[in-house]
Amino acid sequence: MELFIYLFAALFSVLNPIGTVPIFVGLTQHDDKRERSRISLWTAINVCIILIISFFVGEYVLSFFGISIEALRIAGGIVIATSGFSLLTGKFNKKRGVGKKVESDAQKRNDIALTPLAIPMLAGPGSISLLIAFYHEHHTTPEVVVSMLAIIAVAVAIFIILRSAHYLAKILGASGIVAISRIVGFIVIAIGVQYIISSLIIIVKGNML
Repeated sequence: MELFIYLFAALFSVLNPIGTVPIFVGLTQHDDKRERSRISLWTAINVCIILIISFFVGEYVLSFFGISIEALRIAGGIVIATSGFSLLTGKFNKKRGVGKKVESDAQKRNDIALTPLAIPMLAGPGSISLLIAFYHEHHTTPEVVVSMLAIIAVAVAIFIILRSAHYLAKILGASGIVAISRIVGFIVIAIGVQYIISSLIIIVKGNML
């Protein structure tokens, strides 16, 4: 249960679906309720697939390119901390590559569930590096099962939040969403810094032996 809660909380914080609410509302403002539900469902499914592939395949990709897990954790920690800082300062959209041009192009397309919603707004380098590092430390069968359940739970949470995005936008308002995003941003920065510190400690201990 502790492993499930840890991974769920870490992924939810890094993905930050609540911060995606205003963008989702903007991209689906001309769609009916049924279409919004469909987009929400497929966004959640796409994110789930991307995360699961990253979880299982990521370490083999690192081995192919000769990248150590410590290097990945440091790089991932920097990316995660940068994303958190973007949330904290209110520059989340620009850092995730969703500018005015991208948003305008997305509105003209029939399906936005994969891009830009699933990638790069939700499943980005931060969440992918987090999962690769997590798999390196937790790859026994019970741990893998728990990890899959956590990923699926995050996907379900994404679906519920996006499905209720227009309602949440009315209830919370712009200021409420910004406040929540900044709180989440602080947590994300802490996760990123912890990844960097843990990697540096491992490197230092390895050099001392």
